[in-house]
Amino acid sequence: MCGIVAYVGNKDARSLLIEGLKRLEYRGYDSAGVCLMDHGKLFIRRAAGRISVLESVLDEQTVPASQIGMAHTRWATHGEPTECNAHPHMDDKSKIAIVHNGIIENFSAIKQFLSDLGHTFKSQTDTEVLAVLIGHFYEGNLSKAVQTALHEVRGTYGLAAMSCDEPDTLVVARRGSPLIIGVGSDEYVVASDAAAIVEHTTQVIYLNDNEMAVLRPNHFRTTTIDDTPVTKKVSEVEFSLQQIELGGYEHFMLKEIFEQPDAIEDCLRGRLDRREGRVVLGGISQYSRDIVRARRLIITGCGTAWHAGLVGEFLFEELAKIPTEVEYASEFRYRNPIIEDGTIVLAISQSGETADTLAALREAKDRGALSLGIVNVVGSTIARETDAGVYLHVGPEIGVASTKAFTGQIVVEILLALSIARRKYMSQAVLQEFLDALEKIPDQIRQVLEQSDAIREVAIEHAKRDNWLFLGRGFNFPVALEGALKLKEISYIHAEGLPAAEMKHGPIALINPGMPAVFIATRGSQYEKLLGNIQEVKARRGTILAVASEGDDYISQVADHVFTVPNTIEPLQPLLTVIPLQLLAYHAAVARGCNVDKPRNLAKSVTVE
Repeated sequence: MCGIVAYVGNKDARSLLIEGLKRLEYRGYDSAGVCLMDHGKLFIRRAAGRISVLESVLDEQTVPASQIGMAHTRWATHGEPTECNAHPHMDDKSKIAIVHNGIIENFSAIKQFLSDLGHTFKSQTDTEVLAVLIGHFYEGNLSKAVQTALHEVRGTYGLAAMSCDEPDTLVVARRGSPLIIGVGSDEYVVASDAAAIVEHTTQVIYLNDNEMAVLRPNHFRTTTIDDTPVTKKVSEVEFSLQQIELGGYEHFMLKEIFEQPDAIEDCLRGRLDRREGRVVLGGISQYSRDIVRARRLIITGCGTAWHAGLVGEFLFEELAKIPTEVEYASEFRYRNPIIEDGTIVLAISQSGETADTLAALREAKDRGALSLGIVNVVGSTIARETDAGVYLHVGPEIGVASTKAFTGQIVVEILLALSIARRKYMSQAVLQEFLDALEKIPDQIRQVLEQSDAIREVAIEHAKRDNWLFLGRGFNFPVALEGALKLKEISYIHAEGLPAAEMKHGPIALINPGMPAVFIATRGSQYEKLLGNIQEVKARRGTILAVASEGDDYISQVADHVFTVPNTIEPLQPLLTVIPLQLLAYHAAVARGCNVDKPRNLAKSVTVE
């Protein structure tokens, strides 16, 4: 969950590394550090806090001109976010330095082994243990020492290593934590995410698990950690530098909320064949017959992706008539799941690198399930390891709190459910109705976004309230969960999402005068039931914030604040009803003075279990 950037080539490494760190800061931001080669010595500076603090430290010192180096921004696992625990870490002879993303599960045993041999440690981290282990095995060949050390390690890693005895060599390796090599002209940029690479080159190599590379300015070699040569394909990064810039917005989250109309248009592009009246999903066409014949679908994901999966459960059962269940990826692999013939497992992840989701996917594949993926990042691990899948194509998402990826995931689930339904039983006329409604969604979202200023006023009015409820039914129950999660993530307000009917089975005890209760109360099959739930909160003097359908005059009589969304087919409503909740969370966080794009304790890509 940390950010790594490393460089070897012919440019000034310091400025390139710092700029790369800034583009990776959403992956972790409690401390940072840099390592540069300084005439056969390792120049290392670290700082607790944001990258700007590290920059200030470097500005106050004489920094060597170097054309090789590595840097790291941390999301703490082992050890508090202090300068001592920040990366890079060195071995106890000060000859080798590494930066590392992941968790070394057996670090305690390794540390005891090394201590018994007289090695010493300065930090609380598992990463320093790995650095000392590499140093222990080092006999003049850094690549060999890294390979030997990694054979003793259990856990996950994306790492880069340098040795003062090999001043033009960078060694990188991965298992379970992403690492990408950007290939330039006599230069290589290594990073956890292509966002740190795309300014310099769009040609990249994706390392797979248990692979490593030795990089020098005019040469690179890729092998497994068993030293078996590997020939890697060079791929093209699919997004531009402009897409990862703020572009005049105050925060990436706000930018990405407002990008959703265009993002959904991109997600739909080429997938609605209006002339033939069908859905085209080329990424799964090879397995279309198996998917249509599926007896059971298991959707797995974490956080926002899990909420998208819950919407998918309604979609696949309602439209495609496939029994569907949604599993927390973090629990799936540990509970001996039953995978029968005809079971499909659908893994959902924005980054395609989520460790828990990847582990659940591998467990399902080992048990014989057909695996499908819904991911946003092209070339990510889940995209490579699933049997088939569909990319979101919503563009890079930088804000830690996911927004456009959520709506993109729902769009893909809708397309997949419609594709199956049409092949099984859905008439052409009904499919056409859905396709027409889907094409209207981007413009309908634009209409909802026009209410941003009004939503901001409501958010400011209630931002000091520390407890909120979010309630919905049917397709909008997962939206209530997602709205509560967004508020928790970025404003640090305690919020609970519930099926509205469950409120009276306990949580209604929480309601006190003025407590905000957000109802997704659009017209649909359970509209009247929701009105009854609103009255239950109103009778206890809670404050009602309602997301309602356009033209609903009654709702304003019972709600204190109303945000409207255009009318659409009920299964498509989550694409619209989530937008006011995203804006509500954003404006509440700004009103409370929170760092919207870098909320405390969170990171964008969760690559550790």
